[in-house]
Amino acid sequence: MKKYFSLVLFAHSVFALPFAVIGFFLAVHTTTAEFNWLKLLLMLACMVFARNAAMAFNRYLDRDIDAANPRTAMRDIPAGRISANQALSFTMVNAVLFVAATWFINPICFYLSPVALAVVLGYSYTKRFTPLCHLILGLGLGLAPLGAYLVVTGTFHVVPVFYAFAVLFWVAGFDIIYALQDESFDREHRLNSIPVWLGKRNALYVSRAFHVLSAVFVTLPMCVMPFGWFYIAGVVFYCALLVYQHRIVSPTDLSRVDRAFMTTNGVASVVFACFFLLDLIF
Repeated sequence: MKKYFSLVLFAHSVFALPFAVIGFFLAVHTTTAEFNWLKLLLMLACMVFARNAAMAFNRYLDRDIDAANPRTAMRDIPAGRISANQALSFTMVNAVLFVAATWFINPICFYLSPVALAVVLGYSYTKRFTPLCHLILGLGLGLAPLGAYLVVTGTFHVVPVFYAFAVLFWVAGFDIIYALQDESFDREHRLNSIPVWLGKRNALYVSRAFHVLSAVFVTLPMCVMPFGWFYIAGVVFYCALLVYQHRIVSPTDLSRVDRAFMTTNGVASVVFACFFLLDLIF
């Protein structure tokens, strides 16, 4: 089990999971739907299964690329800790469990489950043909707040759509920063990314623009709902961390990319979700 947790980088669930919690409790708080422990557990299970399938499939599909890249050569499949067949089997098991879990939620979640899987699994192919792969990754994670809202209500609403776009541009922005590390390798092996397409400096400009859009979309819910000071504080904190990660990374200094990618964004999502929940409570 420890090996599989390493394969799927379970700690990275901290990116989308807080926004799924936001979508779930937004629905409970703003509709006539009542809180239901079973639905909450099923939503969390869907998050885990979908992410496990997506990450394991990405590692399976990229195993030869990872083996050739010195930065990723020690990942589980190239290093021999897990075989390619084990990773693919793990992907299929989690995909089936994801669809099965949606069956017990409501019809719309079940009917849309193949679409969600197509997005999160399809991302792994995109670097082979488009530099917009970062946006597809963002779309996959951006389904979290929208899907969690559907778990509770079975209907769509504009506010979770705002959060979906906030996550889309947030993830795309920090994934561009992460891709800066592999710009030379990707160019040499004809892989696509914004840094390969536009160069490091221009890629950072695009990342900043995406993060500005993310800040806009976490602010827009205040135009629709009567949020209070806790939410405003959460938005300010979230935006401050977006600015911070761009202050510590430059085209000529990538030494703090890991801090910008993992630590800063993990803290941003968790703290923002906490402020959101505090605003609902008080």
